[in-house]
Amino acid sequence: MSNADFTFPGGGLSVGEVARRSGVAVSTLHFYEAKGLIRSLRTEGNQRRYPRGVLRRVAVIKVAQRTGIPLATIQAALARLPDGRAPTAEDWAELSRVWRAELDERIRKLGQLRDQLDDCIGCGCLSLKACPLRNPLDVLGAEGAGPRLLEPDVD
Repeated sequence: MSNADFTFPGGGLSVGEVARRSGVAVSTLHFYEAKGLIRSLRTEGNQRRYPRGVLRRVAVIKVAQRTGIPLATIQAALARLPDGRAPTAEDWAELSRVWRAELDERIRKLGQLRDQLDDCIGCGCLSLKACPLRNPLDVLGAEGAGPRLLEPDVD
């Protein structure tokens, strides 16, 4: 999109203003822009200018990151918003519904991992064949001798 395709009322916010108002470092804003999470226009002097709605987008990004949502997932969600606009309350409701399900699944898996840690105390990973975390049900034994990388998905 070229600068002629859209403008910001009042000329938009400088990167320093966005950083100050959002509590996010300038370098982080540049990173978000490089990843397609936010966008800016360039002035004739080649300075970045952001729409005011970028503050809400940055807030959504930070909340999502804090809950462990990957940036690629955040970017894909924000890319579905028309014309790169700030998320509305309705948008946030939909985003949070999807992300809540992902977070619930992560919590379930972490609880499962926590509960399995008790079996590890005293083992010291000396019994890989019986390890419920690295080799549940000895599934690695069927793959032959030697080391294996396994991310178990045991219910």
